[in-house]
Amino acid sequence: MSADAESARRTAEARAAVAASLAAVGSSVDNEMRTRATDLHKNSEAIAKQEKDLAKATNALAKESAPWQKLADTSTKKLNEIGDIQNWAEMLERDLLVLEETLRLVDGQDAPDSASGTVG
Repeated sequence: MSADAESARRTAEARAAVAASLAAVGSSVDNEMRTRATDLHKNSEAIAKQEKDLAKATNALAKESAPWQKLADTSTKKLNEIGDIQNWAEMLERDLLVLEETLRLVDGQDAPDSASGTVG
């Protein structure tokens, strides 16, 4: 073979080797990208299902919390009413003590020894 033919053969072999190497690298990268794309697709489906489940759970929790909120509001109102009744009772007791003291002064009696007004 001539030198030019030998050089052309070596060049062709080198080109073939480089092309095969590039094809192998491309195939490897392609397989890796396909695997990643498949994983992303599967993860996307899982996330979509979790979103749907979360939305259902959130709606159920909202429905469940409404009666509890109503109970809390009712309880708060009743506690306020009890406080109002207690204040009213205390005011009534003070008024009765003032009335009792006024009657005692009108009758000319001495001040009692006890806070309740009873004589021991």
